[in-house]
Amino acid sequence: MVTTLFRKYDGQPHRLVEAIRLGEDEYGLWVGSVPGTQGQRADGSWQTIDHHRVRLFPHGQWWSALFNDTPHQTAIYCDITMPPEFGVDSVTAVDLDLDIRLLRDGTVRVMDEDEFRDHQIRYNYPPQVIATAQATCNHLAATITTTEPFLTAYKPYLEKVRTLSEDLSG
Repeated sequence: MVTTLFRKYDGQPHRLVEAIRLGEDEYGLWVGSVPGTQGQRADGSWQTIDHHRVRLFPHGQWWSALFNDTPHQTAIYCDITMPPEFGVDSVTAVDLDLDIRLLRDGTVRVMDEDEFRDHQIRYNYPPQVIATAQATCNHLAATITTTEPFLTAYKPYLEKVRTLSEDLSG
């Protein structure tokens, strides 16, 4: 198991999930969740994950990606973050508000631009953080439908989560 924690820039917890370590490859660390997994939100409440999903934490990159199994309407959800910090059984990333959603119909949406602007002031983001977050968001929004790991690299990990789920329930 891997504790995955997203924090806001001021250090406050944003999302916490105990995920299954699936492996590492040239793209980074892959973790997964099966239906029934609990995730904690910023307000302390718990949410039950109702579908299979995998998350990629790339080394040294300013993003993380969540790959949702069908029929979830969002195929891929990218969080713009500072590069993650890897512990023995943990990953922590600072969430920088901007998100990119790839819907099942191929629509790409950039989300939470207003929150990003508000938090630049509230948390006093340094200019380099603002510039890097925005550039990363722009790059991912332009390439999420055309480049790996967004095309096929996640599929073996998603299949592994499905198989683990069957093994746990059977």
